[in-house]
Amino acid sequence: MNKTVVIDIVGLSTAVIGNHTPFLKKYIASRHLTNIEPLLPAVTTSVQSTYLTGKYPVDHGIVGNGWYDRIDCEVKFWKQSNKLVIGEKIWDKAKAQDASFTSSMMFWWYNMYSTADYSVTPRPNYLADGRKMPDCYSNPPELRDQLQEKLGQFPLFQFWGPGANIKSSKWIADASMLTDDLHDPTLTLIYLPHLDYCLQKFGPDESKIATDLEQIDKLVEELVVFYEKKGAQIILLSEYGIAPVNNPVHLNRLFRQHGLLNVRIERGLELLDPGASKAFVVADHQIAHVYINDPSVAEQVVSLLKNEPGVELILNKQEQSKYHINHERSGDLVLVAAENSWFTYYFWLDDDKAPDYARVVDIHKKPGYDPVEMFMTSKARAGYKLLRKKAGLRYVMDVIPLDANLIKGSHGRIGVLKKYAPVLVTRQKIVSESIASTDVFDVIWSHLNGTVSP
Repeated sequence: MNKTVVIDIVGLSTAVIGNHTPFLKKYIASRHLTNIEPLLPAVTTSVQSTYLTGKYPVDHGIVGNGWYDRIDCEVKFWKQSNKLVIGEKIWDKAKAQDASFTSSMMFWWYNMYSTADYSVTPRPNYLADGRKMPDCYSNPPELRDQLQEKLGQFPLFQFWGPGANIKSSKWIADASMLTDDLHDPTLTLIYLPHLDYCLQKFGPDESKIATDLEQIDKLVEELVVFYEKKGAQIILLSEYGIAPVNNPVHLNRLFRQHGLLNVRIERGLELLDPGASKAFVVADHQIAHVYINDPSVAEQVVSLLKNEPGVELILNKQEQSKYHINHERSGDLVLVAAENSWFTYYFWLDDDKAPDYARVVDIHKKPGYDPVEMFMTSKARAGYKLLRKKAGLRYVMDVIPLDANLIKGSHGRIGVLKKYAPVLVTRQKIVSESIASTDVFDVIWSHLNGTVSP
């Protein structure tokens, strides 16, 4: 099989390819750019799972970055086991045809316990005293040590949170190239998250993200030059584009005001109690899953949502089948936000009673996605907390604001303008102007099995 590398440039769309991305602009001019029709939901874990299985969420089961576990009565976000993704992965299909085939999965999601030969993913150490230490997980285990010995500790706090920057994408790129030198995998999957940060914070406003565009452009050039020298076929793609938004929609607050959502009080702060709620929302960018525990309130829930201008689509289980998302993990209703809107997880009505995790970076405790984690209340407050850390004193890095209006870009919905659609760049000429997300699997396969010339 042909040596192939797939570089996932998160958030890339034609809206941001231009004067600040000279390499990408020139590279694309000598190849073929095709739009990918946004998947429902157009979010990281769902899209990646579709690319790697050729199946829709109804089949592979990844209905979002998180969902409600009806047995545990818990909202679970950003889980990492590849066993959650149902179906044959592209590397399994390749290995079945060619025993010498190997694969490297560099930070694509659902990375742990996969059947890929080499894989690396973020995995902090959670210490007994509450500290979170940067680290990563790899298969084989010694790969992590080899990479961190050469590249330094994985920069977790630059991968997500207020400190997120190019350092994390650079580390991933360097780790990918080092893994290639060590093991020469047939297929390499590389995840570059850098544009995700600035685009969600500021939207596709080139005046505010010019430096970020230039940084990712140079990093992609470095990867392309490296893999071209290795004779690899190269595919550039994105999972989604990011469109401007200005309207955060607080559906859990709406449900609470109408007696549908329950909270419990701990130390004077409120926690969402999903198992005790009649209905609640798991928010995920511009899509949301509504779980209804009490069927008697179903009509009330739909009525409330129909009167909410930030909601564009309300899909019951039958209607979800049209969009290939009617899996047992999906909500009783799946919502799609209006063009300029996005869904928050916020459920408290008084900021003074917000849970303690609301003001920190805590992607696993929050019952929904929180892009505001990329902002901080003040550098002075963060500096004070760091001083306490260095002094060996107890501290909580509670520096995340509670102002959803800060977010200017989002994704997840279907029906986006063409300029905000995800893109696919290859040597392969695709006749249609756009392809389905499920067809990306076939494009990668055609590069691997030799039907596309280097």
